[in-house]
Amino acid sequence: MESHDEVQKHQASFQVDIKLLGSLSRDALKKICGDNFPQWISFPVFEQVKWLNKQLGKLWPFVADAATMVVKESVEPLLEEYRPPGITSLKFSKFSLGTVPPKIEGIRIQSLKKGQITMDIDFRWCGDPSIILGIEAALVASIPIQLKDLEVYTVIRVIFQLAEEIPCISAVVIALLSEPKPKIDYVLKAVGGSLTAIPGLSDMIDDTVHSIVTDMLQWPHRIVVPIGGIPVDTSELELKPQGKLTVVVVKANDLKNMEMIGKSDPYVVLYIRPVFKVKSNVVENNLNPVWDQTFELIAEDKETQSLVLEVFDEDIGQDERLGIVKVPLIGLKEETWKDLELRLLPSLNMLKIKDKKDRGSITIKVLYHEFNKEEQLAALEEEKMTVEEIKKLKEAGVIGSRMDALDGAASMVGTGSGTGVGKVGSGLGAVGSGLSKAGKLMGRKITGQSGKKKGSTTPVNS
Repeated sequence: MESHDEVQKHQASFQVDIKLLGSLSRDALKKICGDNFPQWISFPVFEQVKWLNKQLGKLWPFVADAATMVVKESVEPLLEEYRPPGITSLKFSKFSLGTVPPKIEGIRIQSLKKGQITMDIDFRWCGDPSIILGIEAALVASIPIQLKDLEVYTVIRVIFQLAEEIPCISAVVIALLSEPKPKIDYVLKAVGGSLTAIPGLSDMIDDTVHSIVTDMLQWPHRIVVPIGGIPVDTSELELKPQGKLTVVVVKANDLKNMEMIGKSDPYVVLYIRPVFKVKSNVVENNLNPVWDQTFELIAEDKETQSLVLEVFDEDIGQDERLGIVKVPLIGLKEETWKDLELRLLPSLNMLKIKDKKDRGSITIKVLYHEFNKEEQLAALEEEKMTVEEIKKLKEAGVIGSRMDALDGAASMVGTGSGTGVGKVGSGLGAVGSGLSKAGKLMGRKITGQSGKKKGSTTPVNS
């Protein structure tokens, strides 16, 4: 048994350790604890809420049953909407949230203003859900794919719009914050079959999860839920276009060759939101292609969004990604052209990549323009018309999913004329202008899925 002096020494040593930890910066703490440390460690504004976790643990069986129904009803249509080209059906064949409740590490009141409360919740979940996807592809029978070892680490922003009548809340806005980056980890396992039955299946599922989260759930994107059955105007809570990004895709240098005979046939896919992708021309048999094409994309939040550029090699059956790069919009000065030469990466999540060889570079010019009120309303109307066109084509059976329409429409734009610059009305207009011709797109190639792996770790903001 320790003496009184020894106990005092240990207590003094512990206090010194605590003081040293308290003096560390957030970055230093990250190095010690990893990315998944609770926000209240370095941000005391996140209050610990042990009492809330205790209540959540008791209520979880009831919450899980209700949430299972809501998630299945709301997410399953999204799986069909964002279903990647090459997969003919993507649905839940089994979905249950399991018995392990999530853990709320802390809550921060972000702002209190008249009629509105904004709250950030540090959310962790290492649960035991039972999630099986039923996947069908052309010439392949249905394959059940299980999502195992699911872990979620994110900060959820919740905005309550207040009302005078009971239940006193007229609407709730829910979104995942982009910083710290939301992280969804899982392992894919084929039930009674093989993941290799559909080439690149793991990547297709990764891309679908990534697209749904970044395009629907990650701030500034959000879900707006009216509450209490009271008719309420939620237009002020919904996402709106903020500005326009003009991108000139100039050229690429020293691309990786993916062909056994000859050279790659590169093209560029660029987007701010995955749902509004645009695509350049294909330059055949060239590792130093010149495009000189101009595109315009809509931004909803310059502070948090990024431009993503992916270079693909066009191939028979399945195109292969040569490289990818991300440009945060926050670094762009309004109404000022910026020239950028960007190193291409094999993936935005380099932890998954074994082959870290140089992938070459891409040269672009970018200009950001902030919308005035009239321009914002016009862009909003154009977006609504585009979504309506996609809906009609889907109902008519011309396209199978939203991603079919966008990929196909994107391939119609930026064809170039005169000086070789293909001018596009906007990222939204580009899609809209191509949709009327979508009936001709049924024979197009599958783009963007490559690689074969057994498991997946998907940082959603990758």
